[in-house]
Amino acid sequence: MNQYPKLHNAMWPGLVGKGSPGAEPCIDLDTMLDLTARAEVNGVKFDGVDLFLFDPHVSIDSSEDDVKALAAKIEAKGFVVGSLVAPVWPPTGGGSAMGSADDRSNFVGQIRKACRIASQLRQLGIRPNGLIRIDSCCGIAEWAEDPKGNTSKIAATFREAAKVAADHGEQLAAEGEICWGGMHSWKYMLQLLEETGCPETVGFQADMAHTLHYALGTNAPEHRIVPDAFNWEPEALAAALREMTSALRPWTTDFHVAQNDATVKGSGSHDKTGRHCLANDPNGKLDIVRDAGYWLRDDAGEVTRRIRHICWDGCMFSNEVMMQTDTWSNILASMLQVRETHGWNE
Repeated sequence: MNQYPKLHNAMWPGLVGKGSPGAEPCIDLDTMLDLTARAEVNGVKFDGVDLFLFDPHVSIDSSEDDVKALAAKIEAKGFVVGSLVAPVWPPTGGGSAMGSADDRSNFVGQIRKACRIASQLRQLGIRPNGLIRIDSCCGIAEWAEDPKGNTSKIAATFREAAKVAADHGEQLAAEGEICWGGMHSWKYMLQLLEETGCPETVGFQADMAHTLHYALGTNAPEHRIVPDAFNWEPEALAAALREMTSALRPWTTDFHVAQNDATVKGSGSHDKTGRHCLANDPNGKLDIVRDAGYWLRDDAGEVTRRIRHICWDGCMFSNEVMMQTDTWSNILASMLQVRETHGWNE
């Protein structure tokens, strides 16, 4: 059995798209941890969890004692902590990365708070690896009013955030999700990363459910890679995924395993984005194991060993689905196949 990459489960599906008027209630962190701990496949369990620094799971303003208690709770489940999502949006105290001076200052302020928590978790010995996830915190239509100028503003904000992260010994990963302005296509994402110009500190977070829509050109038809007459021919999809991953892989520092049915979905206050499906969803368009390999292997087919842990992301599953033990065991089984096919030992 391969030991790496380690297998993590995301805790934020208990929060994303939930808790707002008309949406399902949030699932608390204790329950998400319990569900993850119960999953098992042939004696193998998840190794860790990735966290959302957002109430009611983990407050971005957590005290040192709060973080110690959090670490103890997670360690008691047999887990470590990996990547953290920084709440950079206005309702949480952040602001648009291309907004006013105050907005951009607030954005960087949230990164500073996230880095403080991330650093303490490292010092406590419970966070051996992982990044801090960010996005542009702006919509596509708003960004499109001045693409070049707004991308430059976002890049400048990311550079300021990178300085904060570097001071804390942390790295940032920009999420490749099609609902974020200036990040909603693979080419716009590349342009933003290159203009930011901090490859040692600001990388790319790939999520298979979202990056499939990069290839489809869902929110940026001008950057569609699959043919116009595409009808899910396996060879055409594989060629498109190879082209996209070859371009983005050198920047990729965080990776989410996921399934997608080529539709978009939003719930609660969350914008529509690549729909996350169950690992065994018959409508899933991805071959999870094969397509994960495009991210975890280089163009020559060699395992890169760059991604130390992979995380399953299942945002906006219904609470009923999430409360079923089989949901997480089936997910774990898929992740184990990914590790056995594209992993390594040390």
